[in-house]
Amino acid sequence: MSERWSDLQRPPSDQAALRAALVAPHGPFARLDVVARTGSTNADLVAAATNDRTAWPDRSVLATDHQDAGRGRLGRGWLTPPRAAVTVSVLLRPRAPARTWSWLGLLAGLAVADAVRRVAGVPARLKWPNDVLLEADGSALPAAGAGKLAGVLAEVAGDAVVVGAGLNVDQDASELPQPVGDALPPVSLRLAGAATTDRDTLLRAYLRELARSYAAFEDSAGDVEGCGLAARVREACATLGREVRVERPGGLPPLAGAAQEIDGSGRLVVRDGAGARHAVAAGDVVHVRGA
Repeated sequence: MSERWSDLQRPPSDQAALRAALVAPHGPFARLDVVARTGSTNADLVAAATNDRTAWPDRSVLATDHQDAGRGRLGRGWLTPPRAAVTVSVLLRPRAPARTWSWLGLLAGLAVADAVRRVAGVPARLKWPNDVLLEADGSALPAAGAGKLAGVLAEVAGDAVVVGAGLNVDQDASELPQPVGDALPPVSLRLAGAATTDRDTLLRAYLRELARSYAAFEDSAGDVEGCGLAARVREACATLGREVRVERPGGLPPLAGAAQEIDGSGRLVVRDGAGARHAVAAGDVVHVRGA
C-alpha cells in the first residue's frame, strides 16, 4: 500500500476539495497548497514571502500532512505523527500599519479557539500570547484543569507576516510529548472526545475564522479596538485574571503577578506584588496553578 494511504484512520488532506471551498472566487484565499511532508510550513512561507511575491500573494495557504521540523516560540520544536494534526501556515501581506501586526498572532489563536468550539464542540480558550488551551470538563483532560491543544507562531518576513498554527487532533496519549517544567501537558481533540477529528473539516473552519478576522483587521486599518477584535481576544483569553509567571527574553528576570489586561498593542499587562504595572510584549507565560 502506498504511503499516502498507509493509515486509513488518518487519511491525507484533500487538496482539491479544500481549494474548491476556500480559494477565490468561491473562498477568501488566493492560493492553497497541501504537501505530503515538509520540515516547516512557516519556514517555507517565510522564504516564499520574499523570493516570489507574484506566486505567493496575500492570503496564501500552505498545509502539510506531516511536518517533521516544526518550530514553536523561543526555538522549541513541534513534532507530530503523520496525519494526526492540523499543521498550516498563512502568508499575509497586510495593508494595515506595521505597528498593528503584533495582533495577527493573537487573531490566529482566536480563530483556532473559535473553530474548535464551533465544529469540535469542546471548550477552548487562549493563553497569551500564542497557545490555545482545552479547559477541563471531563475525565479525559488533565486534573490540573487545562491542556495545551494548539500553538501559533507569527513571523514577520519583509512586508509580510506568516502565521502558522499547529492543532493536536488525533494523537493518543502515547503520541503526545511529556510537558517540560511547569508547562501545561499537551492534549488532543481525540482525547477530549471531540465531535469531529476530521482534519480537513477543522482546517476549513480555522481558515474561515481567520479570514473573517483578517478582513475586519484590514477593513479597519488595524484598529482592533474599533472593530471589536481586541474585545473578542480579551474575552477568549484564559490568562486574564490569573496569577502568572512570565519568563522574559533578553536576560530580564521573571515577572510574577496578576495578569490584568491586554493593551491596545497586544501586550500583556501584569501587576506585580508591589502594585507596579508591567506591559509585556514577549515572554513565556505560566499560569500559576492553584492561584
